[in-house]
Amino acid sequence: MKRLMPGYDVWIDPKNNRVVLDGTVCLREGQLEMFACTKGTKEHESIVSADTKAYAVHAALLAVGAQAGTPVEFQPSYKPATGTQIEITVVWTDKAGTVHRDRGQDWVRNVKTGKPMEFPWVFAGSGFFEDESTHEKHYMAESGDFICVSNFPTAMLDLPVASSQSNDELLYQAFTDHIPPLGTRVRLVLTPKVTK
Repeated sequence: MKRLMPGYDVWIDPKNNRVVLDGTVCLREGQLEMFACTKGTKEHESIVSADTKAYAVHAALLAVGAQAGTPVEFQPSYKPATGTQIEITVVWTDKAGTVHRDRGQDWVRNVKTGKPMEFPWVFAGSGFFEDESTHEKHYMAESGDFICVSNFPTAMLDLPVASSQSNDELLYQAFTDHIPPLGTRVRLVLTPKVTK
């Protein structure tokens, strides 16, 4: 695997056409807006805090053949996020030394059905805003909207279906029984479903 940036735990695995990044379990109970955020952003509503910059993962996904689509739109009418479907596998090792490989969806519980999240993630691609005074461009997903389970126009990965970000209408919560202890180191494997 090729490390993308010094100081950040994100790699490209060109042989298997996937992106690998490391992080830590930061939440096991409660309502979710994210599956994963970037470190130091939205840990209070994310299961995993990832040791990376969002733009690095965006670039890595492009490098392994994923295509960024469009973020969710709310006006004039709702349009879901689009983009290459991204399969997320969480790899972690328990205290006995057993390696686990879980689907990302299995860590997210649908509040209405009580079952794991039924939808895939898509590479919406977030976007950029320009600082009016410095004219610097900033990647909007750096604010923490990294791998979302509620729809955000700034999301890098989002769901291709309506999922409210309103606190009293949140659809998803942490699937506590499926998540290892707080502080567990995890590896996220992002595999684009690219048709050849």
